[in-house]
Amino acid sequence: MNRFKVLTGFPRQVKVLTSAAFFVAVGYGVIVPAMPVYAKSFGVSNSAVGLIISMFAIARFSTGMFSGKFVDIFGERLVFAIGIFIVSFSTLLAALAHSYLQLLVFRTFGGLGSSMFSVAASSIIMRSVGDDQRGRAQSVYNGSFLIGGIAGPGIGGLLTSISLRAPFFTYSITLFLAGTIGFFFLSSGKPIAIHETNIEVNTSLRQALNMQPYRTALIIAFFTNWVLIGLRSSIMPLFVIEQLHSTSAIVGLGFTLSALFQGLLLLPAGTLSDLRGRRVALSIGSTVVMVGTIALIFTTRPWMFLMAMCITGIGGAFLSTTPANIVGDVIRGKSGQVIALWQMAGDAGMIVGPIVVGYLSDAYSFRAAFIASVAAFSVAVFLAYKLPETRRSHLVIIEQD
Repeated sequence: MNRFKVLTGFPRQVKVLTSAAFFVAVGYGVIVPAMPVYAKSFGVSNSAVGLIISMFAIARFSTGMFSGKFVDIFGERLVFAIGIFIVSFSTLLAALAHSYLQLLVFRTFGGLGSSMFSVAASSIIMRSVGDDQRGRAQSVYNGSFLIGGIAGPGIGGLLTSISLRAPFFTYSITLFLAGTIGFFFLSSGKPIAIHETNIEVNTSLRQALNMQPYRTALIIAFFTNWVLIGLRSSIMPLFVIEQLHSTSAIVGLGFTLSALFQGLLLLPAGTLSDLRGRRVALSIGSTVVMVGTIALIFTTRPWMFLMAMCITGIGGAFLSTTPANIVGDVIRGKSGQVIALWQMAGDAGMIVGPIVVGYLSDAYSFRAAFIASVAAFSVAVFLAYKLPETRRSHLVIIEQD
């Protein structure tokens, strides 16, 4: 499908963010294969390499509420641009690092910028469209990230063969381009719903936490990122190589197939969410991901692993957008801290998940880690089926019927 046709009918903010997201994702994909090798070049251990990745995530998580407050005070456009420029500058400094400690500090500093621009972008996407378009808008935005993320590692591998620092210089440039696009072409998201007094009222964090759909979105974001990101990035490659006695090529193929199925179904999943409601989309996504995770427990052959990855990719198409749609449905105004807490819940899943499954795989077995993930994710499945519909236009249709 033509990219411009996909963007037809969306406001300018969505189109600008989609373009910026592509440059961010390509650049991030470029440094993924380079980061471990570059860190090891300073003569450190594997644990030290992992610390660099963890510290970025921890910094992003711990600064989430500050980023949300910045959005409420200064507006989305400025916070988005400054956040990306911070990551761009920190990446440039990382490329020039002369020691492991410098690399660790510069990469950790980038976590603040990542938190800022992602909260601001989510706020603009949620506020710039109505609930009849929100699912498709999230799908297009996430799809741009996915395409860029697929293209980036191939480029990064080529650049690494030239110089270990080259991917970081490239990422810094693509981030600078994304920040420039955001600064000059974005306008602060215009609210869809204004009260009769024409005064925009922001949903407070306390008000949001009193809403069942918002609490559900937090929990589902946590367990979704535990399974779809944390589980994959930690023990999955080791499981394929050590337990299935296969190769890293099969690992890469599995990840590629999962991303491919997710990318192909992102827009249909978003459309379903807009037409049939959030509960339907969330129930489908959580059920399919559960099936894919259960399949991993019984996986004994590489082809079974590939099948499980395809299944989770299909479910991921629904779960990567619907929780954000729920948050967008229930908030009013900027509500930066409300969005930040939802993002932090997902980040927490990426931090806690690998720790839990890593411990269980070491202490017991890979299958014990998969079983624990299934048990944890069952909470998300239960909440998905209990979710009250949040899309107001959908509720109107139900009432008329």
